[in-house]
Amino acid sequence: MPFIPHTDDDVRKMLDAIGASSIEKLFDEIPAHLRGNALAGIPAGQSEMEVLRLMRERAREDEAELCFIGAGAYEHHIPAVVWDLASRGEFLTAYTPYQAEASQGTLQVIYEFQSMMANITGMDVCNASVYDGASGLAEAVLMAVRANKQSKSRRVLVPRGVNPLYRSALKAIVGMQGIEVVELEYNKAGGHVDPAALSRYEDRDFTALVIPQPNFFGVLEEVDALTDWAHGQNMLVIGCVNPMALAIFSPPGDWGKKGADIVVGEAQPFGIPLSSGGPYVGFLCAKMEFVRQMPGRLIGRTVDLEGKPGFALTLQAREQHIRRAKATSNICTNQGLAMTAATIYVSLLGAEGLERVALAAHQNIRELAQATSRIGSIARTFNRPVFHEKVLRLDKPVGPVLEHMAKAGVLGGYDLSADYPELGNSLLVCTTETKTAADIDRYVKALDRALLET
Repeated sequence: MPFIPHTDDDVRKMLDAIGASSIEKLFDEIPAHLRGNALAGIPAGQSEMEVLRLMRERAREDEAELCFIGAGAYEHHIPAVVWDLASRGEFLTAYTPYQAEASQGTLQVIYEFQSMMANITGMDVCNASVYDGASGLAEAVLMAVRANKQSKSRRVLVPRGVNPLYRSALKAIVGMQGIEVVELEYNKAGGHVDPAALSRYEDRDFTALVIPQPNFFGVLEEVDALTDWAHGQNMLVIGCVNPMALAIFSPPGDWGKKGADIVVGEAQPFGIPLSSGGPYVGFLCAKMEFVRQMPGRLIGRTVDLEGKPGFALTLQAREQHIRRAKATSNICTNQGLAMTAATIYVSLLGAEGLERVALAAHQNIRELAQATSRIGSIARTFNRPVFHEKVLRLDKPVGPVLEHMAKAGVLGGYDLSADYPELGNSLLVCTTETKTAADIDRYVKALDRALLET
């Protein structure tokens, strides 16, 4: 809202109507030690002109001419029409369709999103989206615990190659619900989960195995072997995927002999810009046999009594607005605007367009890896195939190097030292189809100069 509309007289009339002497009296049941104190360090109010200038200055501080950071959020080209359409009033102001059948346009977009994501992942069914990829992974684990009737352990195996932020969100969400997250180490040579190293977990009760593809290092996992091993141990398989990679790699529905059981990921690569940390839009797909354990909503296509096609809310899980204590999910959002943009993006590109984007992004990381290999102080960290991200090992701390590159207008990658200190001075670098040969040459020169001058 542009301003607070209630005057002191308005507030007084409302208090008189309910018989309260003050606003504070409305909250007197809350103990004093739980109440927030006045905010400290807040500057005095500014005019609209001053605030706009401040925000422009802050925005310029975030600008860089070239971005080579990936780590779960990717800079892809977004055709102008995507947000021209998504920003129309019909989409921009739409919300969760509680009166579902009255929102035919919204329902059709959700239906198309579900259909596209189910097709891309090779799964039977997709819900109307979850908050983001990280919370989607937590939802998938909760779903697996409900669905796997053969397991009583409430324990899941999660590789350390899963995005650290995803693992942190997962533990925060499921940890208080009596679910144990057991982390799997990655192979130090390949950066992947070695199927041969899983023998120590055999004949032990685990509910599910999470398989990232690609993993946080950009490394491709041996998904077929891992899927078959997990199913042989009566575990469900949760695929955690980059949907853009599925344009050129086997979809989770085809992994191993039976395919993954649940698939989650982040749809941000599909038409969502890098915008200071958001918005994001997760997706959750599954086999039909687990459909009643899915959180969120499912939209279906039908015909009315006159035979006219239409869309309807086919399935809605119990959520917090129904019975919170027994809810299937307490995260209630369909991220409608971002989902709409993703749907338009995929519609525009189609299967061939997505494949071309994925191949171009991957070709660029190969060219960057070859170019950086000519810098004597850079070594290759892992020996496995990757998808448009790669880990480089430097001969000095990564932080100062990245700061030096940023001053030259190049965001050089993601410092892995905090999340994976055992990797030493390792840098995760990413390319997408937006990078040209000149961009890669500039990156290499900026990195080389930073290594010499830091």
